[in-house]
Amino acid sequence: MATTKTDPKLSLTASKKSRTYEGLTRERLIELYRIMYTSRRIDDREIMLKRQQKIYFQMSGAGHEGIGAAAGMVLKAGYDWFYPYYRDRALCLALGAQPLEMFLQAVGAADDPSSGGRQMPSHWGYKRLNIVTQSSPTGSQILQAVGCAEAGRYFARHPKAAEMPTATGAKSDYRYFKDVSFRGDEVAYVSLGDGTTSEGEFWEAMNAAALSKLPVIFVVQDNGYAISVPVEVQTAGGSISRLVSGFPNFHFEEVDGTDPVASYGAFQRATQYCREGHGPAFVHAHVIRPYSHSLSDDERLYRPDAERERDAARDPVSRTQMFLLREGILDEKGINELEKKVEEELQVAVDQALAALPPAPESVLQYVYSLDLDPASALFDTQVAIGPDGADGKKPVAKTMADLINVTLRDEMKRDERIVIFGEDVADCSREEYLKRKLVKGKGGVFKLTFGLQNEFGTDRVFNSPLAEAAIVGRATGMATRGLKPVVEIQFFDYIWPAMMQIRDELSVIRWRSNNAFSCPVVIRAAIGGYLTGGAIYHSQCGESVFTHIPGLRVVFPSNALDAAGLLRTAIRCDDPVLFLEHKRLYRETFGRAPYPGPEYMIPFGKAKIVNPGTDLTVITYGAVVPRALQAAQKLEREHGVKVELIDLRCLSPFDWETIAASVSKTNRALVAYEDTLSWGYGAEIAARIADQLFDKLDAPVRRVAAADTFVAYQPILEDAILPQANDLFRAMKELAEY
Repeated sequence: MATTKTDPKLSLTASKKSRTYEGLTRERLIELYRIMYTSRRIDDREIMLKRQQKIYFQMSGAGHEGIGAAAGMVLKAGYDWFYPYYRDRALCLALGAQPLEMFLQAVGAADDPSSGGRQMPSHWGYKRLNIVTQSSPTGSQILQAVGCAEAGRYFARHPKAAEMPTATGAKSDYRYFKDVSFRGDEVAYVSLGDGTTSEGEFWEAMNAAALSKLPVIFVVQDNGYAISVPVEVQTAGGSISRLVSGFPNFHFEEVDGTDPVASYGAFQRATQYCREGHGPAFVHAHVIRPYSHSLSDDERLYRPDAERERDAARDPVSRTQMFLLREGILDEKGINELEKKVEEELQVAVDQALAALPPAPESVLQYVYSLDLDPASALFDTQVAIGPDGADGKKPVAKTMADLINVTLRDEMKRDERIVIFGEDVADCSREEYLKRKLVKGKGGVFKLTFGLQNEFGTDRVFNSPLAEAAIVGRATGMATRGLKPVVEIQFFDYIWPAMMQIRDELSVIRWRSNNAFSCPVVIRAAIGGYLTGGAIYHSQCGESVFTHIPGLRVVFPSNALDAAGLLRTAIRCDDPVLFLEHKRLYRETFGRAPYPGPEYMIPFGKAKIVNPGTDLTVITYGAVVPRALQAAQKLEREHGVKVELIDLRCLSPFDWETIAASVSKTNRALVAYEDTLSWGYGAEIAARIADQLFDKLDAPVRRVAAADTFVAYQPILEDAILPQANDLFRAMKELAEY
């Protein structure tokens, strides 16, 4: 671990003694100032445009120009990877972003390369520069930067994984649409404000980077305020450097970020440390914020004039200008000529941006999902009838859902070297020597669905993560952005909520918000549901409707072994993020067992299955309610002659409206059954659509059967009373048939 601290008292004047300027030449110093001045003047132009109501929001990078420009001049655009935050305007300019591109984002133009008018200004994203699309939630980019670095290291160790597969007919594989580039000594840069260090995801990312000695440079741009909250209220002791100093494997720098020369030196040392493979680096830059947080904020309400004047004395733009004059690098005429040229270029850029066309209203649904590969298409329909004999002439053995998920994962990992599997307890054993010496058998997940995969494919591809769900999904998102296919596990659906920010605000929306410049087709496997007799509140809940409400996310919920195998393979090969829900009660049930259908068996998303044909009543359901509804339907036909058409949705988003509509139009009665709570649940949407679009076909009200509006209890008697049982379904079917 290395640490360098630049005394804040040592300003740009200190360089005069040696005139080496941390290795910066005269030309580079002039360029450094040009970038800083351009950044400040773009801010000023945007503020003017906002006041003229020609743009809709403004977020300033003022006071942060020195650290940003220095970082951009040390790191390599299109080579290293960048996860900046909204004050990183100077960084982006130094890497090659153009002022016109920033003004196009400010006006929300169709030609805005960051988002096509979908993102607020200062939300950077430039694919050609490896600047990954940025969002507003504080700190959600940090874990992705860690995953990005992990992916770069993985491809360096497994270069064949980066190759495109050989095309043999239809391209039903995300890899055809996911180019991969990597460098053996690349670095991932991620920046954040001092307030963001209060977020748990910051600490999760620091821990993950330290554990794996990843080449990530964490940059805290400390201007002393998180909007109006000062650093001493945010950070215990007032210094984030002191708090993180105990992390192993890090190189630490604390620097006056208003001094671009000192900042350049700090970044040179940090970058060299990372490129040489020693581990991550942490740069704590003390900067200022001469403007309010944004134009929606007025800092005069909480900062006195005296404090603001002290900051103004450290303004990086004016200090650097004086430095150039004092050192004889530019004279006053040279400064004026440089600034005049910048002003002229910015005026041209502003005029072009104001004349740019806005995006077309009909484009709003573009890129919610991949346009290249539709998992609901016939490309993913490779279902074949399983004959009575296996390949060796013997009768195939019916396997459980758990068995078929395991073998599907194994076959997909053999086929695609980009697949990595991680999560809590998914490895066989993290202490590999125990496996090598055969001292232990291996775990492979709390439900043993990943058993044997680490043994077969190695720790690079199957590994345990720290107990941090946000970190699992955030790191996976960064990996998938780079071209890997993470198949991660959330041990229990009940514990998915720490990852909700990453799922809702990052994973699902990256393609749309970047206007298709970036994508991250992660697969999240999660064990869900009750009927466990003892699972209780935190091991038995459903809640799938929360996720079907998220555009950009596919949600799958199989009820049997064969469907689980076919849908999981589709999830892995498709080009969209997928939440793959596996009902714990069904893992080893007798119901739904099937022989393994082979390594190419796929089921398209959004295609329901008619489990039981009928003419008198339609029942729409999924998951563990399917066998209970089938039991009730068979009893109803046996005792009352009512023929129920039972539909297993299999996929919740997209769902198969055509099959539902055809069935209800035939039977004229509909019942929707689901395990989640009755109110505001997934079934309510299906029922509403039936009532809305098929009202003239109905001979009875649409009915629902679901769990009580409470939590799942531990005592089996209570659990049975809470969750929908076969008898509840039978009564509802009978009443609806008799209506």
